[in-house]
Amino acid sequence: MPDDDRLDIPASLVRQLVATQFPAWAGLGVRPVVPGGWDHRSFRLGDELLVRMPSAARYAAQVEKENRWLPRLAPHLPLPIPTPLARGMPDARYPWSWSVYRWIDGASLDRARVDDDVSLACTLGAFLAALHQIDTTGGPAAGPHNFFRGGPLSVYDEETRTAIDTLGPRVNGPAVTAVWRTALASSWDGTPVWVHGDVSVGNLLVRKGRLAAVIDFGSMGVGDPACDLTMAWTRFSGPARAVFRTALPFDEATWSRAAGWALWKAVITLAAEPDASSSRAHHADRVIQSLLAHRTRCGR
Repeated sequence: MPDDDRLDIPASLVRQLVATQFPAWAGLGVRPVVPGGWDHRSFRLGDELLVRMPSAARYAAQVEKENRWLPRLAPHLPLPIPTPLARGMPDARYPWSWSVYRWIDGASLDRARVDDDVSLACTLGAFLAALHQIDTTGGPAAGPHNFFRGGPLSVYDEETRTAIDTLGPRVNGPAVTAVWRTALASSWDGTPVWVHGDVSVGNLLVRKGRLAAVIDFGSMGVGDPACDLTMAWTRFSGPARAVFRTALPFDEATWSRAAGWALWKAVITLAAEPDASSSRAHHADRVIQSLLAHRTRCGR
């Protein structure tokens, strides 16, 4: 996705907006959260609050969605999720709505130590199983607001095939394409379920070595749960992957679509990464190799 239209949002602007719209919090310090996020910029507001600001117009619809739905989802989930406390309004200084949340302590999984990946897989699997069981009445179907998470993988067919072609000999093109074709061969015919839409290491908070919260629901929607299962390849292997799959007993077609979601992200990341030795490139390559190894073991 293009990123040249994302706004640079300084802490001074956040401070001004808070002071104008929420004077009770005007005396609290404002400092950027590091890392700062992609879809949204995040800022600590004092010690107990978080300000979350869309960085571009394509993310702006997520504010209303999170403010509406997160309080309804939270009581049904076994782990904390963000709690919206106030909604800021656009003005001449900033063009979109924004949110104030309660701060959740923890370090993201990509920056924290966990005691045991099997335990992590079990806890995350239980969280997703609970999310997928919540009543979806009135929930937002997959679409542009969440970049079609929970929708059909075919939306990304051209982008994925172009990335595979761009990568050329850097990947096993026929084998990677076979994984992609298998993913496209089925669709979700069950009752639509709630999906988080971006279950990744940056959106999982760890505290004292254990999964403590799930954050960033900007890509949530209602549809096919396959997009929520990518950690089977992006993080887990061996016993942890087996536990994760046991906690989420979907059919093989759903797991094939999940593999497709993981493959899509890996190949577009690798194709766009100019430095083949970067950590992003190494991780994307590991995901691709994991997907290919799984396909070989399954005889596909």
